[in-house]
This record gives sequence, C-alpha cells and structure tokens, in this order.
Amino acid sequence: MGDTLSATVSGESDLGVMSAAANNRSSWGPKAPSSTREGVVRSTVRALLVPRRAIPIALVVVPLTIIQDAYSREALAVPIALLMCGSFLLVGPSLWRALFPLDRPIAAGALSRVIVYAGVGAAVVFGVGRGLPGLAGAGPTFMTTGPSLVVCMALFWVGGWGLARDIDLELHLRRARARAEALAREADHAQLFALKSHLDPHFLFNTLNAIAEWCRADGAVAERAILQLSSMLRTMMTGISTTTWPLEREIELVDALFALHAIRDPSLFTVDRRVPEPVPDVEVPPMVLLPLVENAMKHGPLARNKGVVVFAITTSDDAVFVELSNPGAYSGPREGGSGLPIVEKRLALAYGRSARFSIERDGDRTRASMTLPRAAGYAYRAGASLG
Repeated sequence: MGDTLSATVSGESDLGVMSAAANNRSSWGPKAPSSTREGVVRSTVRALLVPRRAIPIALVVVPLTIIQDAYSREALAVPIALLMCGSFLLVGPSLWRALFPLDRPIAAGALSRVIVYAGVGAAVVFGVGRGLPGLAGAGPTFMTTGPSLVVCMALFWVGGWGLARDIDLELHLRRARARAEALAREADHAQLFALKSHLDPHFLFNTLNAIAEWCRADGAVAERAILQLSSMLRTMMTGISTTTWPLEREIELVDALFALHAIRDPSLFTVDRRVPEPVPDVEVPPMVLLPLVENAMKHGPLARNKGVVVFAITTSDDAVFVELSNPGAYSGPREGGSGLPIVEKRLALAYGRSARFSIERDGDRTRASMTLPRAAGYAYRAGASLG
C-alpha cells in the first residue's frame, strides 16, 4: 500500500453541515449583548456575585463597616454603612453600563450622559447618607459627615465606572471567544467538506475507460460495471449529505468497491473478508474506510501485486478496529504524496486525538490499521452547536 492514498472520497464535512453552519451564522454573528437580553441590573448583580469580584468587594465593605461602627456613636451606623455600600454596588455599575454600553460610541451624547451619571451618583450618596438617616432620626456617623460623603461620591463615580468596565469587557471577551470558536468550527466544516468531496479522478477515469473497452468486448460486463459504479456513486452522494452513518453501510460501500475492481480483472486478487455478522450497530463517518481500500487496490493488485487482500473489522465496547492488508511491501511515504496526510487530517477533524491510524510493512505485504471511537465517544465537532 503506497503513501499516496488514493482517497476515493476524503474528508469529513458535508453539505448538510455547511448548510447548517450557514443557517447558524446568526448564532455567532453580532448579537445583542447578554446584559440587554436579561436586563442590565440583573446581569450586573450576577457579575458582582462572581467570586473574583465578590471577594475583593467584601474585603472593602467589611473593614469599612467596622470603621463606621468604631467611629460612630449612632446605633444605626452599621445599617447605614451597609445601605450606602449596597446602593453603590446596585446603582453605580448598572447605571454606567446602561448609559455607556460597550458597543456604543462614547462620543455620541457623552456630555449629557456624564451629567446624568454624576447627578444620579450624587443623589444616591447624599440621599442615602443624609436623607434617609434624617428621616429615621439618626444622628451623624463617620460615613455621613460632609467630607466623608464627598469621598463616597468620588468612590461612587470611579468605582461604578471601574466595575462596569470590568463586567462589560468580560462579557465582550466571552462573546469574542465564542465567535472565534464558531468561526474555527466553520473553517473545520469547510475543510471537512472539501476533503470529503474529493473524488479520485484516476479511479473514475480508469473505471470509465475499462467500461468503454467492455462495451466492445462484453456488453453484459459493461452493463454490470455501469450499474455497480452508479450505485456506488449514489451511495457516495448520500454520504456527502450526512455526518455519520451505520458501519454496515460503510462496509457495503467497501464491498461495492471490491466488486467493481473484480469486474475489471477478477484474476488480480481475492478478498479475505473478516466482518462480524451481524454487523455491530456503530455510527462512523461516511466513507472513512474507502480511501484505505482504494489505496490497497491501487498499490496492491492494480500494481500487478497479485494475491489476497485482507479486510478485517473487530469491535470492542468503545472502539472499532479496522485492518487492511494487501500484497506488495510498503516502501514508505513518497515525496509529494498527499494521501496519508489527507486521511490523518480527516481523522483529526472528525475525532480529535481519539482515532488512531498506522501503515507499515509486513514482510512482502502492507498493513494499514485504524481505530475509531464508537458512537458514545464520537466527538464529531461539526455536530457541535454554534450558539
């Protein structure tokens, strides 16, 4: 089996996947921010409860409340401190995010929005720090003195801006990463489709030339070959439009390829077929075995290496094991050969690192082995959501 694996059909994407990817572009394209969909206040509170923000906030609020209690004689000093901190955390970041969304140019109406932000901040600080305590009949506290309120107002403005920017940038980064992952998946889909749609022209041309000769010498053989080729191509088209299909259908396609080659010259080879009956109910990528079979024929019997071609399949609880052996010693990869890289890339795109493929010399024969994860562990990325 030579290096230039004549991948009759190579790759692992499909027309259905490409169509689905096109239809799903809206799931990774420009979206309304998540804060808009669930509400700015709610999304802000959710973000503030994340440990990486909640812990630093607690490290500021707790000492500040302790200081307020230590330097104030008012019984309501601690509730006032907690109310001031809570109103800041609830209003400050939410207000900034509502007035200055990250996807909106700051220059558009910036002055009026800054005035609104500053005014609301001052109203919250002085309202909670002076107004509510006055209504409750509370006396002055450490945090409600004039200088302290000015400092609190400055902290409201700066702290609200800082927390809002941090939350918005995190959400923006999350969306950017999701979009990048979706784009990467779509690139994989396109690459898989290109690989899978690759039909080896030599195989097709040689078969058509043989059929043309049979038309003159034996019309019945030519008719049988045309029907066999038509059925095989129809099955291939079905495989292009799906992401997986049963192992049994894959084996049927392999048998059809062997039969088509046997029509061309039945004296060149025999097939030692070792397939369990019934065929295990396993899903595999369409036409994943076809390149290996075509390669075995091209560099075995069709290279005048007559003999037995062994096609064996075994399964375990978590994998499918395929072995293909053909007459003719493997001489290693040839310069410019693209078959092996295509098969390896196809497996990588379909299974990640879960699949295994090897090809080696076995005396005067070539043996190729492939291990495919079963359906439970089949990590076909094209089936992942693009949302």
